[in-house]
Amino acid sequence: MNIEHNMRSLRLLGMKRSWKALVETRRMTELNFEDGLQLLLQSELDSREEKRFDRLKKNAAFRYQASVEELNMDPKRGMDKAQIADLITGGYIERGEPLLISGATGCGKSFLASALGLKACSQGKKVLYFNLQKLLQRTKIARLEGSMHKLLDRIAKSDLLILDDFGLVNLDQQQRLDLMEIIEDRHARSLTIIASQLPVASWYDVIGEDTIADAVLDRIVHTSHRIELKGYDNNMDM
Repeated sequence: MNIEHNMRSLRLLGMKRSWKALVETRRMTELNFEDGLQLLLQSELDSREEKRFDRLKKNAAFRYQASVEELNMDPKRGMDKAQIADLITGGYIERGEPLLISGATGCGKSFLASALGLKACSQGKKVLYFNLQKLLQRTKIARLEGSMHKLLDRIAKSDLLILDDFGLVNLDQQQRLDLMEIIEDRHARSLTIIASQLPVASWYDVIGEDTIADAVLDRIVHTSHRIELKGYDNNMDM
């Protein structure tokens, strides 16, 4: 059919699917021109939004395919429904206000961070998820390969950066400098979520070197949202 062919040629695949369904169900005769056109256009918009969401989700490389609907909101776990509801709106992303999530292994830190990241993807935000140690390994390799600027530029351009498993090991001098550069590039411009087994008060020692630790923490602590999780979450936290 010429109409389907033209839609396919123009890459209007959502519209093409909707048109085909209308023809097969013979609903075209039930719609006037304006209603039919609106239905086709909405189908195309929905299709493009879905594709964008899938692309953003894939690029984020989440550890878990978690959703905010799956969160265990038991207050005994340190989950404040009002706070989570506010975070879900995404306003903190627009304002570049860091989110710090702390708690023992198994309490759901990674799951919560991933769920908020996935929600951000659904809102059209560019998200990147990294285990901190693996990210710092990548910066080391990138420096040797001469691609450090490209990596840092990609991170800086993300709307939301999730750094998971912060504080598993103390940082060496180059790692401190790399972390400082990443945080500095994002300060007051884009959002960072940091998840750690350690309480925020212990992060100073993990970073080490007073000047750098002061600079990093000054940029992420004072304007941050805090969530301190307790207990065990049935949704795996790793």
